[in-house]
Amino acid sequence: MGLKISFMTAGGVRISALAATVFSLAACAGAPGPDGINDPYEDTNRNVHAFNRGLDRALVGPASKGYGSVVPEPVQRVVGNVAGTLDLPGDIANNLLQFRIGDAAQNTLRLAVNLTMGVGGVFDASTAIGLPGKPTDFGETLHVWGVGEGVYVELPFAGPSTARDTVGIAVDVALNPVRLALPEREAAAATVMKLFSRLGDRDRFSETVESILYDSADSYAQARLLYLQNRRFELGQDAAAADGAADDGFIDPYEDPYAE
Repeated sequence: MGLKISFMTAGGVRISALAATVFSLAACAGAPGPDGINDPYEDTNRNVHAFNRGLDRALVGPASKGYGSVVPEPVQRVVGNVAGTLDLPGDIANNLLQFRIGDAAQNTLRLAVNLTMGVGGVFDASTAIGLPGKPTDFGETLHVWGVGEGVYVELPFAGPSTARDTVGIAVDVALNPVRLALPEREAAAATVMKLFSRLGDRDRFSETVESILYDSADSYAQARLLYLQNRRFELGQDAAAADGAADDGFIDPYEDPYAE
């Protein structure tokens, strides 16, 4: 018990330090431009984007294609179902932090159905009976609490983000209820399951991802635009970037190309 308390305290200190650093950077940055994009660290972000793009070309893309061609579709579906069920405890925690009790209740019922009727999440029984999920994250929780978007950043390995969502990712990873509740070996297996699910996503949306990364004149600008448009759409924001995207021929945004 003492070890767990110590770990959680250390994790809390690291998260607090990360939050202070990120929001200090956000506070020092200028306001968004007329296009609704606040990207004062564009040069650094472009370097990170080049790294991510190279990683996708050399490793992630080929691995996802191999996964998609070798692993049978029913097995991929099971992996996706289990990964989705593993996400539900974190969704429920964030639903509660957002004071969205109805969403928390629906996700709790969904978790119970998938663990029982769905045989531990192997089958998505809740969707089959008309009980869709209410996915969310700590970045959205911060938005509900009134925290601004902050500057745009591109994260190594994770891809497009913002100052607010970077803190959200760190909190979701460090305080994930599944990781904290399960023994170390089972928690590691859950992480591997989620990684395989992401490979499946990358393979399934390969045409979209590759058109953004390799077929556009400026893959950084396009990934940034689509990410911000999609994220603001998810959060229900009336974003200036959405209007700019429509003017440039972009409409209902794609999923985040790096699928966080």
